[in-house]
Amino acid sequence: MVDVVRWVDSTVRRRNAKESLESDARRAQVVQAAIDAIEEGGASVGMGQIAERAGIPRPNVYRHFASKEQLDAEVARYAATELIRRVRPHFARSGTPAEVVGGLIAPCVAWAAEHPHLFRFLAAQQQTKALHRARLGRTRLLTEIVDAARSYLRETPLSADPPEGVLVGVMGMVDASIIWWFDHHDETEAELVARLTRQVTAVLIDTLGQYGLAVADDMVFPAPPA
Repeated sequence: MVDVVRWVDSTVRRRNAKESLESDARRAQVVQAAIDAIEEGGASVGMGQIAERAGIPRPNVYRHFASKEQLDAEVARYAATELIRRVRPHFARSGTPAEVVGGLIAPCVAWAAEHPHLFRFLAAQQQTKALHRARLGRTRLLTEIVDAARSYLRETPLSADPPEGVLVGVMGMVDASIIWWFDHHDETEAELVARLTRQVTAVLIDTLGQYGLAVADDMVFPAPPA
């Protein structure tokens, strides 16, 4: 709950200090209740269940969120922020293409394994128009990946920015593979990470090849500057 309160405090500002503290705390309470309900029962939870978990009458939820969609957007923003927090430390590492990619895939899969319902929710919610307009954390994650890729490529003959369309496709493949794994568990977590690492690395190396940069399997990319 403390992390949600801090997050809401940092993203929702109001002019009246007292009202801000009270409103942000109650808003955080509702967000936390929604997160807990999704973590426990999946994305199909309704406003009534969320209100009950938050300990407030259902109509009171709408004092802080105009609709279920708005609350979903807030939960997705929080979930995406937590995923970014887990992955971000691995952006600044040196290594071969597989080592760099695997270093990003592993924490993403680990977070998803710890929060399977929340991950499903985030993967589904990011497709909606409302969330796209809201520029959610998942979009910020793509931005950070693009920036990291640009930093790695700065030390190579390739000056063009990495194609965002390819990265979006890669993220979609990762999401779909993780969700398949949730449903079937036909491989271990380590095997899933290894497979995704091979597949994502192959896609990125092929893309770089189209831009004229031949990348050997043992090529070492230096860590991006801090």
